[in-house]
Amino acid sequence: MIIQDVIDHLETLAPLNYAEDFDNVGLLVGQKTTKLKGILVTLDTTEPVIDEAIEKKCNLVVSFHPIIFKGLKKLNGSTYVERVVIKAIKHDIAIYSMHTALDNAFHGVNDMIFKQLGLTNKRILIPQNDTIKKLSTYVPIEEVSHVREALFLAGAGHIGNYKNCSFNVEGYGTFCGNEESNPTKGNKGETHTERETKLTVIFPKHLESKILNTLFETHSYEEVAYEIITLDNNNQQIGMGIVGELHSPLDEMDFLNYLKKTMKSDCIKHSMLLGKPINKVAILGGSGSFAIQAAKQAGADVFITSDLKYHDFFTAENQILLADIGHYESEQFTKNLLVAHLTKKITNFAVVLSNTNTNPVKYF
Repeated sequence: MIIQDVIDHLETLAPLNYAEDFDNVGLLVGQKTTKLKGILVTLDTTEPVIDEAIEKKCNLVVSFHPIIFKGLKKLNGSTYVERVVIKAIKHDIAIYSMHTALDNAFHGVNDMIFKQLGLTNKRILIPQNDTIKKLSTYVPIEEVSHVREALFLAGAGHIGNYKNCSFNVEGYGTFCGNEESNPTKGNKGETHTERETKLTVIFPKHLESKILNTLFETHSYEEVAYEIITLDNNNQQIGMGIVGELHSPLDEMDFLNYLKKTMKSDCIKHSMLLGKPINKVAILGGSGSFAIQAAKQAGADVFITSDLKYHDFFTAENQILLADIGHYESEQFTKNLLVAHLTKKITNFAVVLSNTNTNPVKYF
């Protein structure tokens, strides 16, 4: 097994196509073709984490946060980032980061908080735009079932809780091949009319190459007529944050105590109590001040996130309870998610959960 095989497994959970534009995700250090020895999973890649990888004979570190975020102009060890990269290269250790690709995944960072709190009725808080595409193609009637099923197997035709979704319209297509053509229907140099089905399916954008390859492999025509457009529809499976509900409403202070205990937070900063029960909960792990308005629009009673500044708390405006549980605390269960995912996919290599606490924030 090589490092690329691990990357393929990780991208089934969180395709990098859905990372935010500002982010730096993927294989940051190392080569995809390197033979795998072992995998160490961590939230952050620090020097102690690299030391742990060396000790445990792991040559791939799977990290949530990217160690290289801004451009590196030199590598002389003057910063912790440079020292980590130098040590990783010196010991042939690759570093792979997922970050906002996993933030936007339906079963990613925020889903872990959702599960820890025992919430129900999950939905995306801020669906990501331009993630759904529509393919329309034209297939001879006797072949359409074969092509349609192949596209479904490739990942097309999923809408929310439904699969194998398509739209089919019968009609007639015409074409005339030139002398260089090799038509599978009709003869070159003659206009041919073929009874066809216009087949339409949707698919997530990260599968476009796979969908097109499947179409070309299963369609009999020498030249396949098709069109792909990007839809404005909200994606129910991709986006920032999650909204859920408690099984039973809780008093605000009871909820905050439950939240502090469940998320192992030493300190929760919160906005003014509103004197109303907590039922609907909005979640966004990491820095989430940009989603306060979305949480309010979703009708959430509380918004759980981190890195809120002084003036962010004013934006609650007596409409919602804001709870800042800490950046590390909001993402701490992410590495458990990655270990569980990789352990299911890879059984013949060690997948090690790092025991290095990388939280840089301490409380007195």
